[in-house]
Amino acid sequence: MSATMDHFTEYFVRAMLMVACACGPVQAADLPAQKYPDVVGVAVKARAQDRFDFDVTVSSPYDTAARYADGIRAVGKDGVVLGVRELLHDHATEQPFTRDLYGVKILRGVKSVTIQARDRQYGFGGKSVDVALPGR
Repeated sequence: MSATMDHFTEYFVRAMLMVACACGPVQAADLPAQKYPDVVGVAVKARAQDRFDFDVTVSSPYDTAARYADGIRAVGKDGVVLGVRELLHDHATEQPFTRDLYGVKILRGVKSVTIQARDRQYGFGGKSVDVALPGR
C-alpha cells in the first residue's frame, strides 16, 4: 500500500478487496432487464427564431422487430409535448443510435426541455436528458 495511506485506510482497502474477490464478477443475468430505452446524449442547436434541432442518442439493447425504441420527444417542464419523431423500425445493428428531431417550435419563455425515448411495448419511462436551449 501507499506510504501516505494510514493503517486504518490500508486495512479498509484490503478488506474491501477481499470482499470484492469473494463475491466474484457480476454476471449479465444478475442485472435487471432494461424495460425502457434510455436517452444517453443530446446535441441541440438553434435553427431559427423559436425553432430548435435536436440530435438524440438512444440506447435500447433489446432491439428486435417485435420490440424496440419507436419514438423520441421533447417535453417542456410543464409536461407539454413540443415535438415528436416516430421511429419506424428497430436499430438492432446500430446501438446506441442517433436520430434527429428537427424544427421543434419552442416559445421564447422556455429555457430548457426534457428529451425522452419511447419503447414500442411499454411507452416512455427510461432515462431522459434535460437540455438547456442555446441563446436562452
